[in-house]
Formats: sequence, structure tokens, C-alpha cells
Amino acid sequence: MSGQTLSEKIISQHCGYAVQAGELAIVPIDGAMATDATAPFAIRAFRQLADAPRLWDAQKVSLILDHATPAPNERVANLHRLLRDFSAEQGCHFYDVGEGICHQLMVEFAHVKPGDIFLGADSHTPTYGALGAFAVGVGSTDLAAAWLTGKTWLKVPTSVKVEITGTLSRGVSAKDVALQVVGRLGIAGATYETVEFCGSALHDWTLASRMVLANMVAEMGAKAGLVDVTGLQLPYAWTPLHADPSAQYRATHSVDISHLRPQIARPHTPDDVAPIDELLGTPIHMAFIGSCTNARLEDLQVAAQILRGKHIAPGVRLLIAPASRRVFNAALLDGTIAALSEAGATFLVSGCGPCVGSLGGIPGDHETIISSTNRNFRGRMGNPHAHIYLASPAVVATAALAGEIANVEA
Repeated sequence: MSGQTLSEKIISQHCGYAVQAGELAIVPIDGAMATDATAPFAIRAFRQLADAPRLWDAQKVSLILDHATPAPNERVANLHRLLRDFSAEQGCHFYDVGEGICHQLMVEFAHVKPGDIFLGADSHTPTYGALGAFAVGVGSTDLAAAWLTGKTWLKVPTSVKVEITGTLSRGVSAKDVALQVVGRLGIAGATYETVEFCGSALHDWTLASRMVLANMVAEMGAKAGLVDVTGLQLPYAWTPLHADPSAQYRATHSVDISHLRPQIARPHTPDDVAPIDELLGTPIHMAFIGSCTNARLEDLQVAAQILRGKHIAPGVRLLIAPASRRVFNAALLDGTIAALSEAGATFLVSGCGPCVGSLGGIPGDHETIISSTNRNFRGRMGNPHAHIYLASPAVVATAALAGEIANVEA
């Protein structure tokens, strides 16, 4: 038997025997989460599985209000109440309006740790691969079954290896690397596979930057994303896991980031990626910094560095939704919030609303948006007649300042 990829190794540890890509496995899970967009369906399915069912382990289940918060109407308010009541009944973790985006909270509060197998009823659950966890998005019915049993089934995925070398230039960030990889592999380039990121370039990256890479494997169709944990600093004891040197990969890609320019995904697909130089001068109406991809403290700090002492362009609105209350409070303490507010930014509740188009910041017809989010499909931010460009927080802030896509001066 050849060496194991990281996903094969994690799944094997949970099974208690060695597995290879293509095999079916039933595995115990280390945690599960759902949001106000998916938990109502999971709760209904859960109640149909048994009489008076109980969660297999309430301390390993989290429910989060983040997709449509605060409630924009009576219907959503009642869905929120359903989650509050279910959490109180079952004794699981519950995060109410404004606490933050689900994926940020799972990492902030250490609900997911390296080597875990974690389920989330959200397509960007692979974000936790930044910790070296095998984290996958599932449907609400599959989640309900896992709530009851503490187990899930899966087909062990094949893996794609992406080796990243070099050093980022000034004004270039993890988001640019992620967009470059999405553009290279395509939106179906890693369907039901694990994308394993490795390479010397990652060894000094922050957890926040690693989360960007893992987050955007969803835009390649991947089952999971795993970032090599070499150099990762965490505030608790943990045991690093690595792929074996002889592991077999379906494909290997090498990315030298030394000369990488800021990358932008053009409407209406995340894999239509071009260097910023091809899009300079494109007028914008709205700029958004937020989402589970790029709304952490370092993202807000980069934007503040660009905007401090200046003001966004006339006719442009800059909306910011921090990843969590903790991120917002930290940005308050270091002056980041004040700098951004004085530059004309408007702050929204920590959540997913603008990214998915459920509320807050929905663009008008034929408006052009530059966003730090992960998806720009037609209608993604709530209006199918708008045009969304994806970019790093630095590019978004610079565009808000100039009123058009412009070169970053960080």
C-alpha cells in the first residue's frame, strides 16, 4: 500500500483501519454545525428520525444565526425562534444575531481542531481545512442523521496537490493566490476531491490567510480542502498530521507566487480570473468587505491602512461586515474601525447577508460591485442584473477610494 494523503490519513484514524481513495467508509464525527439557512430543515428531519430524539452529543453541535440577521421579516424571525428553542431543548451551542459567521465562530471557539472530521450544513465548511481538519458541507438530511448517530458515511476522495512556493509581493495576499488556483483548476476542477495545499510559501502564513485557501476549494467543486499545518500557531495543544511523502495524487499543480499580481474574478463565475492589470479603470458602484472568505481582523486592517486619512470616492458605497463580534471588537480597540468609518465605510452586522443576497447591501440593476467574497454567480448578492467582481480586501478598498479598479498601494 502506498503512502496516504492527508485526507486518507484523517479518515483512517477515525475508522480504525487504513482506507484509500474510492472506498466507502462510515466514520464518527467530531462536530457539526448548521445555520439559520439550513438548520430548520435539519431540525424537521431530525424529529422524524425517532420519538423525542436527542443529539448524540450536544456539546459537539452548534447552531448559528448568520445568513439573514437581524430577521428581515416575520417568516425569518420565526425560523430564528425555532433554532433558539431547539438549542435550549437540546443543550447545544447557540450563537445569536451578531456573534459572527458560522465558519469564523467554529474556529474562534475551537469547536473544530486539527485532525477532526467535521460536518457543516454549508458549502464553505471546508474552511476548517486551514487547521488540518477534514471538514465537509452536507445537506440538512445528512446532518440530521449525524446529529442522531454521531456518524456519517463518505466515499474517500481522491486528492489534488497544490504546491505553493515563493514570497508574496507587496499588495498581494492569500485571496489572490486562491483566485489564481480557482482560475487554474476551474469551478469543476476538483469535484468530490480534496485539494491539499502545501509548499514553503505557506509556512509563515497566518491562520486567517490559510482559511482563505481552504474556503475557496468550494469554488473548485471540492469535497474538502486541507492546508499543510507546518508553521501554524494555535492557542492549544495539538498534534500535527501530514501527508506521507509517497502519497498518490490524482493531479499535482505548482504555483510560484513570487511574481503574482493581484487577481480578480470577472462576472459571473469565480474561475474567470484575470490579473488586475487587465481590468484597471473599471468603474464600480459598491465595494464590499465581508464573508467567510475575507472579513477577519487582518483583512480589515489592510483596508484601513489604504483608507486611513482619506475618503471613498463620490458615488461609491463601501460596506463592511466583520467576520465576528470578536473581530469587530478587536478592530475597535486598535483604531481600525474608526479609520474605516472616517473614510466613509458603513458597517453591517457580522454575518452572511450581503454575500448571499438575503439582506443588507443588495445592489441595483446594472450596478458593478467589487467584493471580497467567494462567489459572483449571477444573482449571488441578490440581484441577477448586477455585476460582481471578486478580489482581495486590498483591491476592494483601493477601488472604493478610486471609484474604479485601480492598482493597490498598500
